[in-house]
Amino acid sequence: MNILIIGSGAREHVFFHKLLESKTNVSLFSINPNAAISSISKALHFDFNFQNLKQAIIDNSINLVLVGPEIPLIEGVYDFIKSNNEICNTIVIGPSKNGAMLEGSKDFAKEFMSKYNIPTAQSKSFTKESLSEGINYLKNKKGPYVLKADGPAAGKGVVIVDKLDDAKIVLEDMLVNNSFGKSSETVVIEEFLSGIEMSCFVLFDGKNYLTLPYAKDYKRIGEGDVGLNTGGMGSISPVSFMDEEMYNKIDERIIKPTVAGLINEGIEYKGFIFIGLINVNGNPYVIEYNVRMGDPETQVVLPRIKNDFLQILLAIENQNLDQVELEIDPKHYTNVVLASKGYPESYNKGFIITGLEKINRSIIFHAGTLLKDNTVLTNGGRVISMVSSADNFRKALKKSYESIDLIDFEGKTCRKDIGFDL
Repeated sequence: MNILIIGSGAREHVFFHKLLESKTNVSLFSINPNAAISSISKALHFDFNFQNLKQAIIDNSINLVLVGPEIPLIEGVYDFIKSNNEICNTIVIGPSKNGAMLEGSKDFAKEFMSKYNIPTAQSKSFTKESLSEGINYLKNKKGPYVLKADGPAAGKGVVIVDKLDDAKIVLEDMLVNNSFGKSSETVVIEEFLSGIEMSCFVLFDGKNYLTLPYAKDYKRIGEGDVGLNTGGMGSISPVSFMDEEMYNKIDERIIKPTVAGLINEGIEYKGFIFIGLINVNGNPYVIEYNVRMGDPETQVVLPRIKNDFLQILLAIENQNLDQVELEIDPKHYTNVVLASKGYPESYNKGFIITGLEKINRSIIFHAGTLLKDNTVLTNGGRVISMVSSADNFRKALKKSYESIDLIDFEGKTCRKDIGFDL
């Protein structure tokens, strides 16, 4: 089977890694891959757009397309492939453009949750034209203030501030100065929920759903969860505070009504639903929806799944997820992300990475790397995910940090406190 994976980060490296373990004979294809992916797939090099993607599918007789990042989904890659006579028989793992609106618009997601009584923070949306109303709305609320860009912003479109004056400045900056580009043409202001966050991943085939192991990620750049939001600086699975009662609450109050809502709305959806949750005094609330697997969580969730990953993807396509019984590794997995100095703001690329060959107690998943003249170079903000497993998360973290000490590149940085709140 010929499989093309869209995306070239650590999440996609995990996809390639899992598919190579399949009992089915697979040929894997990548687009503009990082250093590791290029060594385990047939690399296709082209400017990514739908027409070039179509040609790649035809030229390489692609049977299945697995979409990693959110932007192609939000822009309608599923609809494009399925509506094109030459490639419409290609399997696509990912929702339709309508389904991707759950991530593509915070405002849409809030309305969806309201309609289907899914617990989430109270909120209201504002545009540049209603800026004064937004400021008045802030004045009538108590801090901390949560402001979210309506559109996608690579996990960085959320600003939380304590003071009203700062919230006013942020709101104006987002709406008037377009601090997040088109994504902040609408801004959602929502109440601050205090609790501990977790990530829920659901496979959905349009009829049936399957819940994957839970994970916890660490978004902020600074230790103690301070500073700017990033794409994610680390993750852990399983989540130590998840018990059967919480699992059942999430299933009944959030997952089932989400799935029922998608079916009721007639939304075509075959892929992943990533639900960002917060545990508030023993009750789960939805922070946000994403329509793909998360990064850095994929790096600790998928390695725990013992099933043939390709067979799971085919079950999504064939709408028989109800026949899949997940086999889960009980060990604890941890991921510590190595990043470039300056990330998530400006950073330099092109530094030589040394020590990769010394790693034997952890798994390295590449993110922002590039292979040039047989040398691995840094090529992004997040560079490497260092994943380890053990019978508890502290032992696993110790392995990850010991492995990190063997890796070096100029400006290497990571959070030393992953798991600090568990």
